[in-house]
Amino acid sequence: MNDNTKKTNIGTGVLKGFLFLFTFLAALLAVVYGLCAMACNSKRPYAQKTFVTTMLETGELKFVVSLFLSEKEINEIVASNSMETLNAEVDESLITVRANDPIYQEKVNEINAGGVEKTEMTGQTSETYKEDPDGDGIDVFDVVGRSFKGKMMVVYDPSRLSVSAKYPWGKTGQTLDKFVENAGAVAGINGGLYEESGNTGGMPYGVVVSNGEILRNKPREEKGLVLVGLTEEGILIMENLSGFSEKQVEELVNNKKIRDAVCFQEESSDKNNHFVQLIVNGEKREMNGMGSGLNPRTAIGQRRDGTLLLLVTDGRGASGHIGASASDLIDVMSEYGAVNAANLDGGSSSCMYYNGEYLMNSVTFYYANASWNMPLALIVK
Repeated sequence: MNDNTKKTNIGTGVLKGFLFLFTFLAALLAVVYGLCAMACNSKRPYAQKTFVTTMLETGELKFVVSLFLSEKEINEIVASNSMETLNAEVDESLITVRANDPIYQEKVNEINAGGVEKTEMTGQTSETYKEDPDGDGIDVFDVVGRSFKGKMMVVYDPSRLSVSAKYPWGKTGQTLDKFVENAGAVAGINGGLYEESGNTGGMPYGVVVSNGEILRNKPREEKGLVLVGLTEEGILIMENLSGFSEKQVEELVNNKKIRDAVCFQEESSDKNNHFVQLIVNGEKREMNGMGSGLNPRTAIGQRRDGTLLLLVTDGRGASGHIGASASDLIDVMSEYGAVNAANLDGGSSSCMYYNGEYLMNSVTFYYANASWNMPLALIVK
């Protein structure tokens, strides 16, 4: 066989390889397109509603539903699987932070001496638990739903939670473990809304408060921003910033004595499907359907005694799970005794870190990793 024949054979093999790859990718694309078309078909209303609202909550794949549905159809679907407005102001008098009570530790010691039924915590009456058995002020529980699993971190002293930021802001943020370890903390979750382009994560949106200092003050940067954070007394607040000026934000932070806070978005349209308030003053937000799509979620809540509830769930194919809905978050937070609860930035950003390891990893439709790069995080010292 001469050199020309060898070259011809090699060229033919390469061409066949490219043709096979092209055919495979084309077939795969056709299958994906067909599945999306089926999911968007009105003959399957539940699948259509779930698929559309779920995709609208993603950062990169919102455009998919517009390939199959008109703007009018999309808006009608969003409206049928949404939630009623819940703009009531948090009544701080309903919260008495027990960590500030000198008698509290005595009561905890009494409980730990005998054990108590787990009913109030998780509804699992067949088990007993001792509050904070290792003495670090944190308990972590497994949470399981029909389309998700997750972790509920219970932090008994709200003064331990704060906002850690990579400040001054740059082009690139950092992973959750770095925020926790650099601050000498023991745990952390992702928090507020931020620029995710290219997974650089260097710039937050809206307003950021850390240790009483306003690090970013752009209340009109995005539509429907809500400030979620803690006062100096350790009380969880949710403040709607719609129409606020920078000066009004400064006054709000000073008057409310807001210690640490981040922003998330209350906006439902054909471009966004975001929500914040879940429970306010014990009142659960009313749902139309599931209230949202199914995605990884991060949420924060507070009991009457000031205990903080930090919830992170999976989704987008992780362990075969699609994700949690707004209704799911409300059910879990209510089960754990939340008087107030708010949804935070979810999706690919959702993650939890504790005692040197990730309990919940960031996930996307393509892969799972430890954490996306972020400009800030909520940490527990």
